[in-house]
Amino acid sequence: MSIPVTVIDYGIGNLLNMVRALEHCGAAVQVVARATPEAAQASRLVLPGVGAFGDGMAELRARGLDDTVRNFAATGRPFLGICVGLQMMFEDSEEMGTHAGLGLLQGRVLAVPVTRADGQPHRVPHIGWRPLQAARAWDDTILSEVQAGERAYFVHSFTAEPRDPAVRLADVDYDGRRLCAAVQRGNLTGCQFHPERSAGAGLGMLRRFLAL
Repeated sequence: MSIPVTVIDYGIGNLLNMVRALEHCGAAVQVVARATPEAAQASRLVLPGVGAFGDGMAELRARGLDDTVRNFAATGRPFLGICVGLQMMFEDSEEMGTHAGLGLLQGRVLAVPVTRADGQPHRVPHIGWRPLQAARAWDDTILSEVQAGERAYFVHSFTAEPRDPAVRLADVDYDGRRLCAAVQRGNLTGCQFHPERSAGAGLGMLRRFLAL
């Protein structure tokens, strides 16, 4: 039997790939672009995202979906934020000014450092396949069937800095800079990488999300 999942469409998400990946994993996907009773009553909610933090928050507010996400998060049902969707889970971002986020998790979104740990310049945005490093145990999370060192696909110029280190689920090393790759607290999970673009490991994560 297909597992119902609601995906938020706020105009800047990587929607098609996300929907296809979830359907491939056995989900019956409903896409919502406005605050509706159906969105509030979702069994599982996914907030994908590409682009700028401020634009994403503006679109969520314009569609009434910011409160939908906050109210859903309080229900205890499974929630997944991806890329900018993860970043918007936090209190604010410094991308192109200071912009308030959803405030589901404490912490800020900061620019990826423009230098390596040795001070030499490196490329930003951070793009490519990188091995995931455990920040804490992955039991009973979407990473529970992933081995440390498996690679995921990243493309981002900003990175979340949770205030509580226990929120960090996985990290990624970028030339000696340890960046937050995934977060989890209770029913809330976020991935800075794109599971829908991370081959078999990524699809395995989505299957685990459907099983939560």
